[in-house]
Amino acid sequence: MFNFNDFMMERSILIPLTCLGCFWCVISAVPVVYAPNRLTFLEEHHSINPIHYTQELREGDKSLQDKDHYLYSSTNKQTIILYEKSLLMFLRKLFSYGQGTLKASWITCHFCELVASQIHNMIANNASWDDIKLVVGESCKLLKQETPRVCDGLVEEFAPEVLTVLANTNFSSEELCSFLLGPECAGPDVPTYHWNVTFPPVPQPPPVYPTPPKPGSPRFKFLHLTDIHFDAEYKEGSTADCNEPLCCRDDSNTQDYKKAGKFGDYRKCDMPLWSLENMFSVLAAQSDSFDYIIWTGDLPPHNVWNQSRTDQVTTLKTIVGLFHKYFPNKPVFPSLGNHESSPVNSFPPPYVTNNESISWLYDALADQWKQWLPTGALETVRWGAYYVTSAFPGLRIISLNMNYCNNQNWWMLLNSTDPADELQWLISVLQAAENDGVKVHILGHIPPGIDDCLKIWSWNYYNIISRYQNTIAGQFFGHTHFDSFSVFYDIETLKIPISVAYVAPSVTPYTDLNMGYRIYTVDGNYQGSSFQVLDHETYFMNLSRANEEGKMTWEFEYSAKEAYNMSSVYPKDWDELIKIMSVNNTVLEQYNKYYTKSRNSGKCDKTCRTLRLCEMRSGRSHDPSLCSNLGLKDEGDLKHLLSQQPKHC
Repeated sequence: MFNFNDFMMERSILIPLTCLGCFWCVISAVPVVYAPNRLTFLEEHHSINPIHYTQELREGDKSLQDKDHYLYSSTNKQTIILYEKSLLMFLRKLFSYGQGTLKASWITCHFCELVASQIHNMIANNASWDDIKLVVGESCKLLKQETPRVCDGLVEEFAPEVLTVLANTNFSSEELCSFLLGPECAGPDVPTYHWNVTFPPVPQPPPVYPTPPKPGSPRFKFLHLTDIHFDAEYKEGSTADCNEPLCCRDDSNTQDYKKAGKFGDYRKCDMPLWSLENMFSVLAAQSDSFDYIIWTGDLPPHNVWNQSRTDQVTTLKTIVGLFHKYFPNKPVFPSLGNHESSPVNSFPPPYVTNNESISWLYDALADQWKQWLPTGALETVRWGAYYVTSAFPGLRIISLNMNYCNNQNWWMLLNSTDPADELQWLISVLQAAENDGVKVHILGHIPPGIDDCLKIWSWNYYNIISRYQNTIAGQFFGHTHFDSFSVFYDIETLKIPISVAYVAPSVTPYTDLNMGYRIYTVDGNYQGSSFQVLDHETYFMNLSRANEEGKMTWEFEYSAKEAYNMSSVYPKDWDELIKIMSVNNTVLEQYNKYYTKSRNSGKCDKTCRTLRLCEMRSGRSHDPSLCSNLGLKDEGDLKHLLSQQPKHC
């Protein structure tokens, strides 16, 4: 029987378990070395010891010693604060349920590499899975990363996947951390993932840029819903301000200011059933005004430490049932979110079989989506949760499984080379569309330009958009919970705008957001239509007002053309808007208001401005050069600012 205290004593750990630095001590397989200088950690009365161990220091690696002395310098408290954050961030990445607000930096990369090295050592030394799970679980608790029950639940949820992947990969610590935190962690001598899709030997047609349709040309509309995050256990009056990833569930006594509202809450709470049905009923009453619905994933709540496959399928069936109830005759084109699996973000490629196979979910998707999709589309849903189908003559819908670019999907460490052949398949269906002279709308969950998307996947995708820019009439995503967009540029110069990825706001208020949805107006269903977006309108529900008044009111928030005084909303127009916002704070402040669905977001300072503007230009991930004209001193400044960007998932 593994004994955690004995494990600690055997490693000559002479400092209290409540010390932050003990996380390193906990997983270190050899005795720590004490530094000549000891540091009292901030307001705690504990000491932190060096993070490198005896053998490394004996080998005379001066750089390691210098890093230790710098990291624990008594004059470098800011570094220690970052060190603490990196500890917590690593646990979040280990459990694949969020990145926190800190990304790749010297400290986070350095610490990640140390921890990864020791976990590899434990596996190499035949430590049992139960032993490793116990060490990680106890570390989670002593760092107060989560409550004890959440720590225990996370370990049970994620350990089988993470340990299976780590035990079957030969990645160095540097490569592993490059995957987890981004390519910024990889040194120049560290190989990264290199693969490229193959294009057919068909010359690319000259670019054709969209122009306004003739006056009186037909138009149509479609509804975009994303990130519903329905919580069947939401309870009005329960604790809304808890210390777990999801609140508004406990039937406990609490002070009034912490009580969950009737229709939802701005704190860590998801969507109640009655609020969701209210939205569906409002939309059903006006369903004649839109032709179809796109639905870009994330159905379950954020109780990621306590979910099962049965839970996820039940949630899927519940939401699909609501679509059938309120929109029985309306076409629906769905995409898969990162929360639909159990555990969250776990999407093994098709070659992973037996109990680890993802077929339990993809088969359920095919079964639930079959009323909306043809048989051929269901075949690729069962294979990789992606498909192509027809919306109208002349317009095809491509729905992608963006979890194969998700850097929180540990299965990608086994082989990240075009999982499930998705991008190669995408090229084939786009080439077929080009040959047939039809247009395409691409749907997905995770936007390809955010750091959650693996760099190599994202850059290959960007190349595909560039090659088929004449065929792709629109891209539509969710995931972030915010209202935003990203412009794609030509590959050669990165200056000519060629496409736009729209990121719709979430239905859920999680966290500190209003509820929302969007309706797009598109060049209509007629011979020669461009099927380009002509405008979009966003609607929201003011949650605080609804809870105060005891009724829900869905309000028109803005029209893109009217709000930004745009004559059209083609790629060139969004690019021009970026240029305007870079010098006009008034317009940028307006954009920032809509970013949170008119939730009080405060003034957009310099950091905020840079983040917003950079998001708008970032169609591919981990590429600071796309934002190089935003007035920063150097690329390092940009990386520092981008590391502070919060993410929702």
